[in-house]
Amino acid sequence: MGVGDVSKRILLGRKLRSSQLGETLLPKRVALPVFASDALSSVAYAPDEIFIMLSLAGATTYAWSWKVGLAVAVVMAAVIASYRQTVHAYPSGGGDYEVAKVNLGERAGMTVGAALLVDYVLTVAVSISSGAQYAAAAIPALSGHEATFAVGLVLALTAMNLRGVRESGTFFAIPTYAFMAGILVMCGVGMFQLVTGHLGTVETADLQVIPSSGYEQELTTIGLIFLLARAFSSGCAALTGVEAISNGVPAFRRPKSRNAASTLLLLGLIAITMMLSVITLAHQMGLRYVDPHHLDRLRLADGSPVPADYDQHTVIAQLARAIFDGFSPGFYFVVVVTGVVLVLAANTAFNGFPVLGSILAKDGYAPRALGSRGDRLAYSNGIVFLAVMAIVLIWVFDAEVTRLIQLYIVGVFISFTLSQLGMIRHWTRHLEKVKDPAERHRMQRSRLINTIGLGFTGTVLVVVLITKFLAGAWITLLAMGVFIAIMFRIRRHYQRVSDELAADDQDKVLPTRVHAVVLVSKLHKPTLRALAFAKATRPNVLEAIYVSTDVGEADGLLAEWDQRGIDVPLKVLYSPYRELVRPVVEYASEIRAANPRGVVAVYIPEYVVGHWWEQLLHNQTALRLKGRLLFTPGVMVTSVPYQLRSSAAALERKTRSAKRAKAGDVRRGAPSAPDRRGYRQVD
Repeated sequence: MGVGDVSKRILLGRKLRSSQLGETLLPKRVALPVFASDALSSVAYAPDEIFIMLSLAGATTYAWSWKVGLAVAVVMAAVIASYRQTVHAYPSGGGDYEVAKVNLGERAGMTVGAALLVDYVLTVAVSISSGAQYAAAAIPALSGHEATFAVGLVLALTAMNLRGVRESGTFFAIPTYAFMAGILVMCGVGMFQLVTGHLGTVETADLQVIPSSGYEQELTTIGLIFLLARAFSSGCAALTGVEAISNGVPAFRRPKSRNAASTLLLLGLIAITMMLSVITLAHQMGLRYVDPHHLDRLRLADGSPVPADYDQHTVIAQLARAIFDGFSPGFYFVVVVTGVVLVLAANTAFNGFPVLGSILAKDGYAPRALGSRGDRLAYSNGIVFLAVMAIVLIWVFDAEVTRLIQLYIVGVFISFTLSQLGMIRHWTRHLEKVKDPAERHRMQRSRLINTIGLGFTGTVLVVVLITKFLAGAWITLLAMGVFIAIMFRIRRHYQRVSDELAADDQDKVLPTRVHAVVLVSKLHKPTLRALAFAKATRPNVLEAIYVSTDVGEADGLLAEWDQRGIDVPLKVLYSPYRELVRPVVEYASEIRAANPRGVVAVYIPEYVVGHWWEQLLHNQTALRLKGRLLFTPGVMVTSVPYQLRSSAAALERKTRSAKRAKAGDVRRGAPSAPDRRGYRQVD
């Protein structure tokens, strides 16, 4: 086993057989943190975005915060109820993509697929960037290096997910459950203090908020509606990640659909409870919160600006400090687990993106490499591709959450809306075939749920497009368009290749003759072996060719050829410009042109070496020549290997590795590896 293999095993663990796929399936207790960490972690920034938008008109509009939060909660409940119907109807894991493709057509499927791919990449970028900002606030040394730190976090998550879904899920379960416990306990204590009249105020309660430019005057009805719409659209970031469960149904244990639906219900109850509690407590405790890039809009109680080095803590941090006043461990626990879960929220995308990519690859809309499972039965190529895309996005936007958030949720609500429309058509089509009253009643109820979901998600999509288009949503739409164009081209390419490779009667026709050509560089053992192998194939014509760049060397080779009495004719191709590849290609093309129904078989002697650096010293011309000949119609290329002595070293390393005891040998009853004297241990 080489150094690369050892490093790979250390990072990823031992290989898993395909038959062990069932061992990687997730129980509900692990599936919840794996697929729901993104939606749950949105509690850490969705309330912040609502208060930021409302602050544009001053602190008085904070009175609408709980109503905006309630509207977001209603939409979330409708979406989760709709997706519970989806996981039962389409348990194969295609989720929104499969629903749209089957019920709305190929173009709708590609649109949803592109929207989800973009959303998954943004999920990683936003979550990791947010976690990096938390880390920079806690560790001053990271300030100004958030993007570099975020890239490191992406690489760490990539390595964890390459080890397999179950292993990464078990690792991420503890911090996710700790986050849920911390937020729920904090909100529970805060609500108890509110009921008993002992609820304190947050650190920003005494500050004043100056309205943003354009909002200095009293808001008109239309202005207020537009402001609330902006706050609502920002708060809908809480819904991102909900669709991941419908895409990841195959990763659940049996019964897959029922377990996925139960996980969805649990996700909705927890996320809605936490979000509404945080928003209500923040309003009751006098929170004042503005865009971190516009802290100049905050004023102290006497009307003077806040200090230049003023640090505005996040909403959850302010709540935790006030609720756990006098109990610092509670405050630090909430802040730490919140920062950790923001990083781990990206794990939802690391599980959803590869599965979706594999389905797209199976349907011919993505490179087939995305459909291949790695050593740990995870879709490794999809994981790596997602990591690369997220790193590029983080680096371009310098890990600034405020800039990235504007690109967010557009794609996911496009997929939400098309999915609900597809589910309505699904139930309508099936209702035409079902006659049982009980079954028809169940389908009609499901269709009503999806109709309500369509109304909500369609409305949110319109609001998001209106309020966020110029703020950056257009970039998301442009990225979706690029993905759709790429998927269309890939699909067309695979279809064209499939049509081209379809077998017909002409493929049974044998070539009229085989003209074999053996390349000669000098008369040595590799050349003689290639000549012997070419003779064994019994071609119609067999000849050796030598490309001459020096007349003296060519004459010497011809003399030695005659002296040895080799019964294969040697033809010399003179190359006045010292080219070695072009004369061979042109000669093979001329033979093919003279007999279009024949085949030209070119035999190339090659050295087999035992060290990587020896490969740089040999076979370079052979590699170039094969690359050119492969593009020549009617020419077949055959490599005739000759093992140099150094190749024995590589064979010895491979044999030594095969004899070495491996993990699980004793359990499987395999014989132990021999000791230095060559003896094996006998039990």
